[in-house]
Amino acid sequence: MTQDFLCCAKSDFRRNTVCIARKADKAQCKKDKSGSVLRVIEQVYRPHTMKIAEITKNKKKYLSLLLLADEQEDMIDRYLDRGTMFVLDNDGVKSECVVTDEGSGVLEIKNIATAPKCQGLGYGRLLIEYIADKYKNDFSVLQVGTGDSPLTIPFYEKCGFVRSYIVKNFFTDNYDHPIYECGIQLTDMIYLQRKLT
Repeated sequence: MTQDFLCCAKSDFRRNTVCIARKADKAQCKKDKSGSVLRVIEQVYRPHTMKIAEITKNKKKYLSLLLLADEQEDMIDRYLDRGTMFVLDNDGVKSECVVTDEGSGVLEIKNIATAPKCQGLGYGRLLIEYIADKYKNDFSVLQVGTGDSPLTIPFYEKCGFVRSYIVKNFFTDNYDHPIYECGIQLTDMIYLQRKLT
């Protein structure tokens, strides 16, 4: 088993090259006959088969992933049709992301999720970096709204986002049931932003 994943995505998607660095513990390296951490990385990520594709039809095909990030389907319906959806496929779909044009140069991540067995491997971060690179000439800010959770806020901060503003009572006013994450009921929407230019 590996511990303390360090996922750094350096990407040039125009040439379809992806370099992912991952720190493996000593025990894993000893188990690998060649002693090569790169072999461990390739076995997990298979960068030669990884691709990110835009989905223009049948977006609800990925509903199970969408519901991981937004657990009420009618809330997903508010942005799915007008949003642009991407999926990351690496020997099967691992992650999805939906972004929307919010005007005034703001692109918003409305939904981003990774399959539970693939979480912590850098797929979500890779999707964010792909979107930031793809839209850097069209938008000035990449924005995301999330609950005040110890799981999501640190993730976005590691991806270069900073807290921007709060929408009070967003979750209690817009969802038909209480939403909990890490045992904490989500109440306010925390918006974080990352400059693209």
